Amino acid sequence: MMHYPLSKICFVVLACLSSQDVFSADKPTQKDENEVETLLITSTPLLRSVLESSTPVSILSGERLEKNQSATLGETLKSVPGVNSTYFGPVSSSPIIRGLDGPRVKVVQNGMDSSDASRVGPDHITTNETSTATQIEVLRGPATLLYGSGAIGGVVNVVDNRLPDTRQDGLSGKASALYDSVSNERTLSTDLNGGQDNLAWHFDAYTRKTDDYDIPEFELEDGDLVDSLENSFIDSQGFSIGAGWIGDDVSASFSFGQLDTDYGIPGHEHEHEEEHEGEEHDEESHEEEVVFAKMKQDRFQSVVNWKNLSGWLNEVHWHNAYTDYQHSEIEDGEVGTTFTNDSFESRLWGKHAKVNGWQGVIGLHYNDSDFSAEGEEAFTPSTNTSSSAIFVLEEKESGDFLWQLGARVERVSHKPDNDFFTHSEVDANFSKLTYTASSLSAGFVYQLGNDQSLALNYARSERAPSSSEIFSNGIHISTSTYEVGAGFELLVDDTDPDDVEFSVVQSNVDVEKEISNNIDITYRIQTDTLHANVSIFYNQVDDYLFQQNTGLEFHDHEEEEEEHDEVHEEEEHDDEGSPVYIFSQQDAELYGFEADIDWHLNNNLRVNAFTDYTRAKLSHSNDENTNLPRIPAMRFGAELHWEKGNWHAELGATRYSKQDKIADFETQTDGYTIVSAAFNYYLSLSNVDITLFAKANNLTNELAKVHSSFLKDTAPLPARSFVIGAKVRF
Repeated sequence: MMHYPLSKICFVVLACLSSQDVFSADKPTQKDENEVETLLITSTPLLRSVLESSTPVSILSGERLEKNQSATLGETLKSVPGVNSTYFGPVSSSPIIRGLDGPRVKVVQNGMDSSDASRVGPDHITTNETSTATQIEVLRGPATLLYGSGAIGGVVNVVDNRLPDTRQDGLSGKASALYDSVSNERTLSTDLNGGQDNLAWHFDAYTRKTDDYDIPEFELEDGDLVDSLENSFIDSQGFSIGAGWIGDDVSASFSFGQLDTDYGIPGHEHEHEEEHEGEEHDEESHEEEVVFAKMKQDRFQSVVNWKNLSGWLNEVHWHNAYTDYQHSEIEDGEVGTTFTNDSFESRLWGKHAKVNGWQGVIGLHYNDSDFSAEGEEAFTPSTNTSSSAIFVLEEKESGDFLWQLGARVERVSHKPDNDFFTHSEVDANFSKLTYTASSLSAGFVYQLGNDQSLALNYARSERAPSSSEIFSNGIHISTSTYEVGAGFELLVDDTDPDDVEFSVVQSNVDVEKEISNNIDITYRIQTDTLHANVSIFYNQVDDYLFQQNTGLEFHDHEEEEEEHDEVHEEEEHDDEGSPVYIFSQQDAELYGFEADIDWHLNNNLRVNAFTDYTRAKLSHSNDENTNLPRIPAMRFGAELHWEKGNWHAELGATRYSKQDKIADFETQTDGYTIVSAAFNYYLSLSNVDITLFAKANNLTNELAKVHSSFLKDTAPLPARSFVIGAKVRF
């Protein structure tokens, strides 16, 4: 095995190089580095840099963002400390921040909710395209003050230029193209910006097509050998246009964007092969057996800014977004379930003049969402969710201290369509549920000299349960599970151990808010040759909502009888059912750390490395096993970068530890090491900068199973791949 030798070789090389006394007086900057001290966090209206934030923040931008780009947001961000991926195969993956995902991590586009269905299930893709983004900001830990209770675990903000906010004369832009051998991926993207006088405009577009991904050959539970992940194709395209009028005191911008994506849903095709084994099908009928999703989104955004105002408020900003989202799951050529989400969001905030040294913002936030799930395989009712909130963020500089305070009060309501339960033969009738969620935070950044700082932040955040966590009741086709919301309880009849039956009834116990008490401590150092960050966190969550495997199985007896009639007598009938998961509430605690380092060894060589760890378990549990499910394991990664003239090369490896701290009915996941390499060549022609690049991923062709994935045993990470491409900037 080649798990550790390669990483050891890297460190031996680094140790030898670091003994050379060749440090530069000024920090040499390589082309793929982030200039952390100049990047502003647009996720907060106070516009501080990463180094001035009391909460841990990471920003991907420039060459580093382009190098990490993937077809999904989760895979793009999985090398950020503290961030992992749900990985529903290569077609869909969302960010996991410190062990938290789903409705606890807010994914936003230019500060406004993406308003897709990715928070409902791991098979639903996020609608954020990274190939046209300028930077991606990750706020680790509670960010509820500005974004609401859905950000109790963190925020991912995908920033692009679709809302022009600065004047520009002439034309600038970029274009890129790449090919990836592991899936025959072909991706093209472009980003154009221009303007004249007070007018500015923007246009971006992309197209991506892949075949099924290759995976390292391995044996399934039934003994079949596989070397590709069926139903893992992607056919996606999108564009956005924007225009703005930029005045000295008033500016306004408007944009429209559209995404249209077809993608396979892995994990279902094998069943079809068994059912139709021995039969001959033409190409058209075979394509109809593919289980896939069709997603389309239309999105409108606007922003109006008033600056240089007289009076107590010296700035006012108004952001709006309207999203029309549709997502259909198709099996055997028939639509099984269609999800739609029509949402409107508005945030109005103003920056006030200093009061006794304190400066900050006060604002209002409103969100209304009509989410529906229709079809025979819908597992959650159509629900109208609305929220309204008031928030305040303040800060004050006092000597070497930067103090930061904030508070938010939010009202959230869910109104489900009870007809759903009538059709599902469950006796349930929910009235409108309303929650009041209050959050506050306090923190500081203390300068320990010119090149070091210590930050501490405490946040008490409340989260209203999402509609799917309360009302779900039915088969979720993509995850092959039967999901039961926290608004129900299971009545189990186990008088016959060989035929355990259960029924679902409405619970008479209220679903409570989650209450998180989170502490972050962060140390940062920034010198001419060294940048490093270390964060530790502790998060106590009362009434934590999680999907618990009950050990029960759901059998659709009507469907089984129909299938049984079609099966020949000599064929064996598969009686395996779908595992039943119920949303349960118990107190939980999550704690861990993140660290990263960027160290210039000399003018040509630098190393960066990172590590993170999250421990998540139930508190005060009567059960022997207190581990929470699908928590990523500890990992460590390092890269050696060499740059000279127009050449840049790097070699890296990331070690994922074995995860044996598992919940009931989970299985242990073996550790693995992913090795990668990349080469860039830069050249300039007149006013055009060109980058030619080549990458090799998973060089050792490691079989890597992602513990946080519902499909970890059938959908491992892609096999060895080679990527070539070019980027042009002008």
